[in-house]
Amino acid sequence: MALGETFRANDEGACWDVLPSSILLLAADGSASFVNRSFCDFASSTRDAALGMGWLELLAPESRERVVAAAGRARDFMLQLRIRRSGQDDVAAESWVNMAGRWLDERRAHVCVLHDVSTAKRVERAMTMQAEQFRQLTNNVPAMVAYYDRDGFCRFANKAYAGTFGLSEESILGLTFAEIIGEEAAREVQPSIDEVNEKSRAVTYVRQLSGPDGSRRWIEVNVLPHLGPDGKPSGAFVIVTDITEHRRAAEAVRESEERLNKFMQASAEGIVFHKEGTIVDANPAACQLLGYSLEDVRGRRTLDFVAPDHAAKMASVTASGLDTAYESVLLHKDTSRIPVELIVRSMAFGDERLRMAVVRDLRDRHAAQARIQHLAHHDALTGLPNRMYFMEQLGHQISLAHNGATQMALLFIDLDHFKRVNDSLGHLVGDALLQTVAARISACLRTTDLVARFGGDEFMVLLPGVTHRSDVAEVAVKLLTAIEVPVDADGRAISVTPSVGIAMFPHDGESPTDLIKHADTAMYLAKSRGRANYQFFDPATASAAYAALVMESQLALAIERNEFLLHFQPQVRATDGVFAGVEALIRWNHPERGLLWPDAFIPLAEQRRLMLPIGQWVLRAAARCAKRWRAMGLAEVPMAVNLSSMQFHASNFLEVIEQVLREEKIPGAWLELELTERMLMDDVGSVRQVLHQLKAMGIRISVDDFGTGYSSLAHLKDLPIDRMKIDRSFVNGLPQERGSAAIARAVVQMAKGLGISVIAEGVETPAQRRFLADEGCDELQGDLISPPLSAAGLESWAAAHGSARQAAVHRSP
Repeated sequence: MALGETFRANDEGACWDVLPSSILLLAADGSASFVNRSFCDFASSTRDAALGMGWLELLAPESRERVVAAAGRARDFMLQLRIRRSGQDDVAAESWVNMAGRWLDERRAHVCVLHDVSTAKRVERAMTMQAEQFRQLTNNVPAMVAYYDRDGFCRFANKAYAGTFGLSEESILGLTFAEIIGEEAAREVQPSIDEVNEKSRAVTYVRQLSGPDGSRRWIEVNVLPHLGPDGKPSGAFVIVTDITEHRRAAEAVRESEERLNKFMQASAEGIVFHKEGTIVDANPAACQLLGYSLEDVRGRRTLDFVAPDHAAKMASVTASGLDTAYESVLLHKDTSRIPVELIVRSMAFGDERLRMAVVRDLRDRHAAQARIQHLAHHDALTGLPNRMYFMEQLGHQISLAHNGATQMALLFIDLDHFKRVNDSLGHLVGDALLQTVAARISACLRTTDLVARFGGDEFMVLLPGVTHRSDVAEVAVKLLTAIEVPVDADGRAISVTPSVGIAMFPHDGESPTDLIKHADTAMYLAKSRGRANYQFFDPATASAAYAALVMESQLALAIERNEFLLHFQPQVRATDGVFAGVEALIRWNHPERGLLWPDAFIPLAEQRRLMLPIGQWVLRAAARCAKRWRAMGLAEVPMAVNLSSMQFHASNFLEVIEQVLREEKIPGAWLELELTERMLMDDVGSVRQVLHQLKAMGIRISVDDFGTGYSSLAHLKDLPIDRMKIDRSFVNGLPQERGSAAIARAVVQMAKGLGISVIAEGVETPAQRRFLADEGCDELQGDLISPPLSAAGLESWAAAHGSARQAAVHRSP
């Protein structure tokens, strides 16, 4: 029969079952061969479940290891173990036991007794925590604090007290009062100490100290009795305060009570003293906080000034007598609620014990917290909800719309050309404009609608519960009208227009991501259709508009990324094919689509005002090629460059031309600028002036695509034009089409009459070449002569087609 079974079967085991203490019989491996009934009750377990290793389930993991280790040693042991009970994760609810193990050599086992010490353990922890809090508190108060037992030995001193006597908080412990302050000083204050011990009341006295330099200082010493359970002093608190400044200011001030009164009067926080819940004193800050005078509050119950829903908490704290801090709500005289923090302490004044409450007004703190919460969900500039909050609400509204089977509209608003406002007028004006726009958008909406600043100059509007697209369109029109009204900024009227994209739920998407994406796409569609309008999401048209805007952004970076390049098409004399000139033609080496011709991007560049930087790049690049080729003796012929209308009519056009000639160090005669008929007729007086200035620089002037516009011959004859170019649309029909032949013949004859040379572009067949030469056309350009070539290709072509210098000499002026 096993040892445990034998033990349970005999009378000894039965006797141990009636004992009130928990008893176990442990083998060397920590398994239990016997547990008595008290253990089973304590562990809430059956005997069978506790036997073997089962009893260890009661213990926390680290305690199990300690028990098993102790059981393996053949000697007595004493352990303190932590009990692990279900649901007791809170430290305050932990259970502890002391286990005493006696080694039974004859049985080769330990008999163990468990004692529940949970209460003592928690008390010990609480006392340790309170002691540490007391130490921290005393080290942070402007006073020297010490505690002496009844026999006069120091048991505690804060840093300031110990440091005053050249000691540390540790080295001062155990020293007598006389050893710390000196025998003479101890004799002087002994009567006060005796009074504390004999009469169990606080004593205050003032000592005057003389410094080595003869200076005088005063300290106030408060000795507070610490009463033991029997009501007799078991020690005393000593609180030493330097009152030199107070003493010098008013020698007659009564030390203890009046100094406390000064502190109360000067404190910015409210201080209230009460005895068993009845107010005995309050400082002006507390009275002002409540809206009463001191006479109004003195003698009244503290609960009279507490909000009813917080009265029970205050009553509980008052009844407990514990020093604590907690939040509550007081009532002002006008019945308004004031959130406060109450820091409650007990104080002894002679035979009287008072409770002091520091009343800290939390309204500013709560307002700051509310402000922080607001800023976390709102845009600091406009006060509107921010992107994060809008996304949260959008997801919530989508869930509600799903459940209610209703529609919503999402409007993506982007301000057109807002960057110009910031760049020209500064960010302060831009910020003011954004604030105005935000207010106008909010004013157009219902209280159930949601508007947010999504970032930069982008706003988002959510219209829940809409029925028809026409209702949404009506809101969009209201927004367009409201936003574009000019704003007075420092005496200047400025305005921006919005482009609005609209996506409908659930038709255009059922998730926040899809709705925002499609509203954004619709907004780009609105921009592509002239801006200052709204567009509903449409997959086909929106895709094309988005592609155009993507290309716009890529165009803006193309120069910076060095993606543009020039191709060159030679021009020859019609009579003998001698190299007579070259036209620079821009190409875009698109990173995704490959080499693009001008038709693929120039119209978009002109719409988006990107032709100015692109045109300047073409001028400079063409000038550099002309300079290099002439230095090589390869192409001493004019370099023709096409001008856009935007470029020609820019206010600084002439300055740009002069700058290119100056910086590239070339004469104007090396360049030929091609203008369309429409550009010449826009403002004839101004055009004539600009052309004469160009001629003064030596630059040649050519009319491109002649015959396709509406030139006035009366004005044309007065302009300093060097050459006319017959458009390829007329050349294409030569010689068989009578109309094309008549126009070509008329242009040549008219030009000859005006003393202007003529060049035909788009020459692709020998028949076209013969016709034009026979009619007196001076020069030819087209694929029959050569297609547009790279710079290297043009150099090779020029080298194979005779002397460039000779061509230049024979060219007609």
